[in-house]
Amino acid sequence: MRGGVPLGRAGLALLLMAAGAGARPRPAARGDQPRSSVVLVACDSLDGRLTFFPGNQTVDLPSINFMKKQGTIFLNAYTNSPICCPSRAAMWSGLFTHLTESWNNFKGLDPDYVTWMDLMEKHGYTTQKFGKLDYTSGHHSVSNRVEAWTRDVDFLLRQEGRPMVKLRGDRKQVRVMEADWRNTDKAVNWIKEEAVNLTQPFVLYLGLNLPHPYPSPYAGENFGSSTFLTSPYWLEKVNYEAIKIPKWSSLSEMHPVDYYSSYTKNCTGEFTKEEVRNIRAFYYAMCAETDAMLGEIISALRGTGLLGKTIIIFTADHGELAMEHRQFYKMSMYEGSSHIPLLVMGPGVREQQQILNAVSLVDIYPTMLDIARIPVPQNLSGYSLIPLLREKAGSKVSPRQHRPPWVLSEFHGCNVNSSVYMLRAGKWKYIAYSDGSSVLPQLFDLTADPDELTNVAIKFPVIVHSLDKILLSLVNYPKVSFSVQEYNKQQFISWKQSLGHNYSRIIANLRWHQDWLKDQKKYENAIEKWL
Repeated sequence: MRGGVPLGRAGLALLLMAAGAGARPRPAARGDQPRSSVVLVACDSLDGRLTFFPGNQTVDLPSINFMKKQGTIFLNAYTNSPICCPSRAAMWSGLFTHLTESWNNFKGLDPDYVTWMDLMEKHGYTTQKFGKLDYTSGHHSVSNRVEAWTRDVDFLLRQEGRPMVKLRGDRKQVRVMEADWRNTDKAVNWIKEEAVNLTQPFVLYLGLNLPHPYPSPYAGENFGSSTFLTSPYWLEKVNYEAIKIPKWSSLSEMHPVDYYSSYTKNCTGEFTKEEVRNIRAFYYAMCAETDAMLGEIISALRGTGLLGKTIIIFTADHGELAMEHRQFYKMSMYEGSSHIPLLVMGPGVREQQQILNAVSLVDIYPTMLDIARIPVPQNLSGYSLIPLLREKAGSKVSPRQHRPPWVLSEFHGCNVNSSVYMLRAGKWKYIAYSDGSSVLPQLFDLTADPDELTNVAIKFPVIVHSLDKILLSLVNYPKVSFSVQEYNKQQFISWKQSLGHNYSRIIANLRWHQDWLKDQKKYENAIEKWL
């Protein structure tokens, strides 16, 4: 394995030096070799730990295993914001969330933002996109944005349906998530009919909605997606014996932000071990279906003779907790939510390589430009992955001299009643909240405590201080948290004024309607007090 050494106190001085380093090397010239084509497959909500041991023992993922054998896997890849739109805004812009100001699922990039795909097209690449994009402003439900805007209001309401499972079809039903399969078919046909005839390189993007949970109409018209749905065909790919039942803290011992998340996600009730095991099994089956779509793309490239000329990248916007820490969905800095898959194969990429360096979605932008031999702007938050992918065994110059040994993730959206900032550095994961003082931070030693059950922030104050110093050098997080609070309040006031006399009726019938309608006046008064 290559890459990071567990970071102790001695390594923190190096981290502090790296935090201020802005310059980056220009990519090495690669002669007159033709530029590679690129295919990026980005799914939604796939826990990156399922792509390597021991997580990969729970479900059969042959396409991911093929990529591991033929290419490189990143063992410590993270989202820059564990929710759909902000994470994708980071991937398409190469910038951290506090720079894009993509605070929630409603607020992303401007539609005319220049992405890496735009630059590649400008520099001679043929470009094509299919499926889920979700990186610009103005999408997702009214509930989603109102829940984010009102997270500082002094009330606690369930905003999701209780997580549940649903079996569809029989052992012959392969295509469960039909919309994803249609988009996969479009991408396959484009490879076979268009890409094969191109004289210039191409970049193809396929966005999948799986393994994101499905909508839960049983809970009311405006409820979110809390149903883990699959067919017996995919469920048979899951090894039930390998499914780990996560340990939970008691509700009284939970971190206050975790308690808010668990409550709003409707997870504070009683769950049997069988229920939890089924939710996790159905989720893993959904991951197996996702893997099959990736396999269709690989097969199409192989069948057209393009596989050896094309770099394939597989990743996700964020993970899925699947009942770890008494939560489902994402919106958390725990590993299930923030750790993403990242695999790369193709020309010049080392085979069967496992990289320990911490990387994140903002690295996609400079990597794409590096592949296309386009100069990489100096203002990006990310760093090209190409030096890591092509690093030769025994190389004297390590790219880690340039790439900082940490990654940053942040969250400002719904189901969490505080802005959250995460720094992953070596074996440490540091999580800061709000202004840094009103909510206690968390520190986890991922080597000793991979399940993140023991917050050791009080035990290691020097580590906390040092990591917080790095975090503050990257983002003035108390100031950003205050800006988000002001944004939320202003957005809510504008929305409320736009509704006029319909305000009371509409706010009562959002995703929290089952709780809200029990005491409508109480919750409206809480909002007025906040305003």
